Amino acid sequence: MSSMPDQEQFKFDKSSLVREEVFTDLRAGQIRRLTPVDANGRDDTDKPVRYVGQTQVMTNAGALPLSFELEADSLEAACEAFADEARKSLEETMEELKRMQRESQSSIMVPGQEGGQGGAGGPGSGMPGGGFKL
Repeated sequence: MSSMPDQEQFKFDKSSLVREEVFTDLRAGQIRRLTPVDANGRDDTDKPVRYVGQTQVMTNAGALPLSFELEADSLEAACEAFADEARKSLEETMEELKRMQRESQSSIMVPGQEGGQGGAGGPGSGMPGGGFKL
């Protein structure tokens, strides 16, 4: 049975509060504007407003969600940057998927090495009947 998470994990960080607003064109995606606020909910002008773009691309395996930072100082600038950043995010995601696929293909399974102890059904493999001899 897993242990309960540490209480510290649930502590709310009042120094990192933001108000989130979502804007969409109902076609390409969404832009989230994250405005820093203090513990009373007032704008914290000492911290920069952040913009995050979100969209999804349809693939053979289904929808691929993309999320990316938009270097912008206004909603209008974020809208202008959206297409380029979405394209960059897609390219980076596809490269990461290719890298993971290469790593997966390079780890060839050799009979007798699964689980590190005598192969399938061997001692310690978790398979019923492990270690049975006639």
